[in-house]
Amino acid sequence: MNLFDAIHSRRTIKQFTDQPVSDDLLHQALDAGRWAQNHRMTEPWRFLILGPQTHRAIAVINGDALLEKTRADAEVLAKMRTDAEAKILSKPRVVAVTCCLCGNKAVEQEDYAAVSCAVQNIQLAAWGLGLGMQWTTSGFTTRPDTYALLGVDPAQEMITGLLYFGFPANVPAPKLRKPLAEVSRMLP
Repeated sequence: MNLFDAIHSRRTIKQFTDQPVSDDLLHQALDAGRWAQNHRMTEPWRFLILGPQTHRAIAVINGDALLEKTRADAEVLAKMRTDAEAKILSKPRVVAVTCCLCGNKAVEQEDYAAVSCAVQNIQLAAWGLGLGMQWTTSGFTTRPDTYALLGVDPAQEMITGLLYFGFPANVPAPKLRKPLAEVSRMLP
């Protein structure tokens, strides 16, 4: 697949087949992230590949987070928890992405942008390998229990989201984008 085909055909995939994603394919996609541009060569990204135990535990945290925001009877809450956990467990592979913190706000802003570039590289590489991916920044990623589960010190790193990988169950149609003329302008 050439680069422009990958850019134009890539979609965020939220539903995956049950087909397992091999470590080799996952590592190939993640390795593309290391090649993202980053100012001062800080290489601020860290990738935490969740094993089955951590995957299940993060699903429970997602259920907890949802229930804390909701008022309903016990039966409805139980169903909501089950659904919230099943949503995470339906993702064949999960990788947490963090951004290193240095205490300098200007550098940290550049580093967050670099991590975003790394995630785009990963998503395009995954697409080229036949994998779908979704980057989520759901609220439960900022919870102290998520940081503790993942062994991330919030003074040293910021969780920038979770990447869900799998083989696409379906590929959504492209959403319309504004023409370039609407989002660009020539300056003298």
